[in-house]
Amino acid sequence: MTSIYEYFRRFDIMRIIHIDDHHEISSIFSDILTIENHDFQSAVDGKVGLEMVLKNNYELILLDLYMPGYSGFDFLADLKRKKPSEIRKVIILTSHQLDEAQTRFLMKLGIDSVHRKPISVQRLLTHVVKPLH
Repeated sequence: MTSIYEYFRRFDIMRIIHIDDHHEISSIFSDILTIENHDFQSAVDGKVGLEMVLKNNYELILLDLYMPGYSGFDFLADLKRKKPSEIRKVIILTSHQLDEAQTRFLMKLGIDSVHRKPISVQRLLTHVVKPLH
C-alpha cells in the first residue's frame, strides 16, 4: 500500500478541502495554501464536506474528527462506504488524544497520518503539504 506522502508527491498544485467546524482555522489555512497556489475549499459541517468530496475530486482531505452532530468518524465511515478510494487522501487534524479503539478504527480504514492541533501553518506546510510534492 502506498503511503499518503508517496501518493501526493506527484501533484504540484493540489485541490485541498478542509473539513472542520472552526471556520477560523480554515480561513488561516486558506490564506496560506492559496498563496502556495493550491486550490483550497472548506466546509464547517461534516455532512456538507462529505457531499463536496463525493461530487468533486480532491487530492487532499484535511479532516477534524470532533465536530458537533456529524463527526469526522461518521464522515470516514460514510466515505468508506460511498467512495472508498478517497480514504487514502485523508489527513486527520485533531486536538483530542485518540484512544486505542479510535486509533485501530483509523488504521483499519487506511488512515496513516494524524496530526495534533493546534498545528501551525508552518508545520502544516513542512510536515503535511510540502512532503507530498
